[in-house]
Amino acid sequence: MRKPNVVFILADDMGYGDFGVFNDGLTQTPTLDRLVAEGVCLTQHYSASPVCAPARAGLMTGRYPHRTGAIDTLDARGLDRLALRETTVANLLQNAGYATGVIGKWHLGAVDPRYHPNARGFDEFAGFRGGWWDYYDWTLDCNGSFKKADGRYLTDVLTEHAVDFVRRHAKEPFLLHLTYNAPHFPFECPEEDVRPFAETGKFTKGVSLIYGMIRRMDAGIARLLDELKRQGLENDTIVVFTSDNGPQFGGLGEMCTTRFNCNYAGSKCVVYEGGIRVPAIVRWPAGGLTGGRRFDQMMHFCDWLPTLCCAAVAAVPAGLKVDGWNVLPALQGERGKVCTRRFWQWNRLTPCVQSNAAMRDGDWKLVRPSIGATFHVPDIHLLSVSMYRPEYFIENGIIRAADVPWQLEGVPAPQLFNLGDDPQEQHDLAGEQPARATRMLRELETWFEQVEVDRATIDN
Repeated sequence: MRKPNVVFILADDMGYGDFGVFNDGLTQTPTLDRLVAEGVCLTQHYSASPVCAPARAGLMTGRYPHRTGAIDTLDARGLDRLALRETTVANLLQNAGYATGVIGKWHLGAVDPRYHPNARGFDEFAGFRGGWWDYYDWTLDCNGSFKKADGRYLTDVLTEHAVDFVRRHAKEPFLLHLTYNAPHFPFECPEEDVRPFAETGKFTKGVSLIYGMIRRMDAGIARLLDELKRQGLENDTIVVFTSDNGPQFGGLGEMCTTRFNCNYAGSKCVVYEGGIRVPAIVRWPAGGLTGGRRFDQMMHFCDWLPTLCCAAVAAVPAGLKVDGWNVLPALQGERGKVCTRRFWQWNRLTPCVQSNAAMRDGDWKLVRPSIGATFHVPDIHLLSVSMYRPEYFIENGIIRAADVPWQLEGVPAPQLFNLGDDPQEQHDLAGEQPARATRMLRELETWFEQVEVDRATIDN
């Protein structure tokens, strides 16, 4: 029996509210809506982090981001780097005979060839290694050779590379990780895709651009799915679509990007549901993942590595310590157990458990709100340098800085929510459930100590 192909599509900064099927037609996502109708829709699917590099580290390794060293998006400081000791899902599927390719955004090591996707289990790479890129003035790294922009829109270029990958590997099992950078900043899109939203007068220019970017990406996904069908691979291919974290909100005036997200609290960067609960669809006809079913149990980014390895009959080494669970039996309708205790924490530079941390235990969720001081970045101006002139860091090296001893004042009290009754996190129950809040806070702090021990042992 042929092993299933895997096409794992990852959007950038897209929320539940960006799907037409979830927003009463505000957006135009016919392909994604069709996948919801044809596959299995995950209603409690969580990223590993509210920002992209740590989230992607959890997805690639099945381990909490802190353990991997990829704790922030700041590639100028090397904080996006996936530690060299880590094993990726691409390594494991490659060992099982899969052709492996990643197309699009990497952001798990922007400079230094040791962190290149070709060195992390991917036979092929066509994309960019940093956190964002211009949609018209782009440069693609194609297995170490560079290709300059030629007038085409970047989303279309990534789609074309993905379609070509499928054509070339149609006769063998493959893992294709297609990581669109849409709808991440900069907000750029062909006019024909923006016009349907701008002409309504309902949205800011920023939101119209984002909806246009999603519309264009949706059309690209349609092309990819059509190619799978054309090659006779539709039945035997696991197609996953999700987003790395919640939508980016903010901006002023006409460039404000705040929009509908099913009324979840928060957005990108925070550990409320709007920052970490992300849309996900999986379709695999040969594996029974069809029919427009809902999967209402929890699933986490770290679960994808053991789940995909199970589906692909790819061995996970006994000594490889992962935080994820194999959710495939549960997705297929069996009474498989899933993990309902999960943890999150993110801030800039040095992890701080008092700021922007959360724990989920069944329906209960504890949140430690963000502390502004832990989000200060003294060299934020280097972001554009790392995007457009990465050779600067190749020549001069990344910034080596010691961990920051945060000076915290006025630490906010933890909050407690029952997501079964209150998925929008409107009612803080910490005062009514002090024993539960105390226990969960202690467990969150214990988890943080454990993952920080792992981070401290990284030597690359």
